[in-house]
Amino acid sequence: MALTLGFTGMDSATEAALTAAFQQANATLGNAWQLRPESDADHVVVDMDSMYGPMSWLRLHAAGKRVIGLTSAPRTQTDFRLGRPFDPDSVATLLRTVADQPGADGHAVPPPAAPTPAASPAAAASAAVPSGMSPSPVPQDLLPEEHPQVSDEEAEAPAPAPRLPASVEAGTLAPTTIQPAAAPASVAVPARERTLADWLAPGVLAGRLRFRPSGGQPVLIDADARQYHASTSLKPLAAVVEGTVTRDDFQPVDDASWARESAALGPAQPLNRLQWFAGLQAGKGALLSDYDAAGRYRLGKWPQTEREFPKHFRIATAMMKGPATLDEIAAASGVSLPDVNDFVNANLITGYAESVQEPAADAGEPQKSGGLFGRRRGK
Repeated sequence: MALTLGFTGMDSATEAALTAAFQQANATLGNAWQLRPESDADHVVVDMDSMYGPMSWLRLHAAGKRVIGLTSAPRTQTDFRLGRPFDPDSVATLLRTVADQPGADGHAVPPPAAPTPAASPAAAASAAVPSGMSPSPVPQDLLPEEHPQVSDEEAEAPAPAPRLPASVEAGTLAPTTIQPAAAPASVAVPARERTLADWLAPGVLAGRLRFRPSGGQPVLIDADARQYHASTSLKPLAAVVEGTVTRDDFQPVDDASWARESAALGPAQPLNRLQWFAGLQAGKGALLSDYDAAGRYRLGKWPQTEREFPKHFRIATAMMKGPATLDEIAAASGVSLPDVNDFVNANLITGYAESVQEPAADAGEPQKSGGLFGRRRGK
């Protein structure tokens, strides 16, 4: 029985390029794979960088498919990852990796062919790898009810620029190492005490730093490269990222110490991920004071959802349907209001969510109740 592969959730140009790369890669593997429609394939490549890629993953995973995430991100929640950009060599590595996994179907795959001179080292380095563990089974009620049609331009739109909870004072942590970030002439300081999420906003910190509050486990932060080194799981960092943070919690790190400590902590991860988690912990179940608790909020783009927080799929699905109040989001998702508040905090801080202003109603027109479940009043 041949190994089968399908594609879904991507624009026509990406699908054409992936098909061509697949055909070349499959030829080097003795044509062990067959390209099939999504419904007939055991393995399906999903464009996780598109707006509805995560929704497609939920649907396919519930249907028992093995999902391969096509993404430029360094990590994904799918069973396997194909890095973007890709080429025939990286696709061949993916197919070989998938075929070698238990349950693929036992079809023998020839050993890898010698790389061609045109092979890109960068592309080979971004080849697909298993994500480490299969996602947990997804309840049926997590699946979205419908998928609005979006254009290729909308699906490939970049994430919105981060929306900061409040302007923060920029400055140096050590005169010899950290340079002050550019800031307006008049900078407002948050009325509340600063959290780690405030400090991780772009332009606030600079250089390589060690963050180690109260003697906890260290986190290495490269503010210029927007990366960090720490546990790959987020929940173990809860005690590290919560609470008030001051400049004294950051210490500059020299090159030798950085090389030694970063190697021990593991590969670099996007700093935006740590900022998101710090924002998730900042409110302790309440919306941060920077935002309006009676306001309406929506997701502009699906965030990188974390396997450690399965309830977030429900909240994100509800918020993608349109602007809604926090209470409406909680009701639509079936998730508690404190969990919704934490999720909204994290995504407002990192720019995936935004506040939506209520339009002014005409004097002679009946008012409508805003939000997900709005209905005409005064019937």
